[in-house]
Amino acid sequence: MSNITDLIEQYLKMTLTRSGKELLEIKRSELAKQFQCVPSQINYVISTRFTLEKGYIVESKRGGGGYIRITKVESHEDAALFNHMQSLIGLKIDQQTAQNIVFRLYEEEAITKREAKIMSSILERELYKSTIEHRDEVRANLLKAMIETLKYTENH
Repeated sequence: MSNITDLIEQYLKMTLTRSGKELLEIKRSELAKQFQCVPSQINYVISTRFTLEKGYIVESKRGGGGYIRITKVESHEDAALFNHMQSLIGLKIDQQTAQNIVFRLYEEEAITKREAKIMSSILERELYKSTIEHRDEVRANLLKAMIETLKYTENH
């Protein structure tokens, strides 16, 4: 027999599939009431079974009008290129090398001109009033995060 965690996961996936959309919005409290469990059980299912690695983006808003929004995503067709670029970044990266990575993604048509401009503007050294080493670490983390986000596409 399945445990409550499996049942909640199956229910959410089935509801997402039946809706015909790639997005499901639910209220944590209502779902907990439906399954006669505590809201933290819902949180556990969401945080362990609906991860980016498993093909989902989860947004959550707590409070009385709170909700959980689960979006099914697919890997971008250029996921291998994104992975390769991420592997080049390392723990820190200087501005020119970071800009070269963004330009390569644009050249390969993995990102749009607008995305390239946004990414480039975030990598500018003038934004980081810190030591060079710290600035390069922050830049590397930001670039990796942007590329990770670009690896997945929403279907709506």
